Amino acid sequence: MALAETVGRDGRVYAVDSDPAARDVVAAAAAAHSQVLAITQAGEDLLLPEPVDLAFCRFLLLHVLDPAVVLARMASAVRPGGWVVAQEPITSAGRVGGSPLSMPGARHPDVGALLPALVRDAGLEVVDAWAEAPAGAGPGPVADYLASLTGVDPGDDPVVLAPLVTVVGRRAAGRG
Repeated sequence: MALAETVGRDGRVYAVDSDPAARDVVAAAAAAHSQVLAITQAGEDLLLPEPVDLAFCRFLLLHVLDPAVVLARMASAVRPGGWVVAQEPITSAGRVGGSPLSMPGARHPDVGALLPALVRDAGLEVVDAWAEAPAGAGPGPVADYLASLTGVDPGDDPVVLAPLVTVVGRRAAGRG
């Protein structure tokens, strides 16, 4: 919804999800924003009706079959000079009480560690890249965030959330 507000009435946002139920949730939330179009599509099959200025994903690549293919499709979806922004975790670098976090259901739980290279290999210029990992001990916003993401209450244990790597890539202006 934040992107819909950013593009304004004349812009368009394509909300893509492989799960029709998730797509329906987005469509319902976006009902007040006529410029949001919800599409059911796997990331590896991404094909939008028109080139876009920005392709964005967060916590997506850790679940797809092939993160490199998805990033290549995102790179193809943006117009020349357009942007691809991806945010993915390095799950095993997170800690609760000193023990590593794990995501047994994720296909690529540490894809964030490869993200800058994957964006470059998708044919994009890496404009910026960084990682952030909030930390805390006992009750507070870090413990609350971990509980909301995983259902795990760390109690009084120290928590370092898995670093979230953000990479900003740009498609060359001359590529058609």
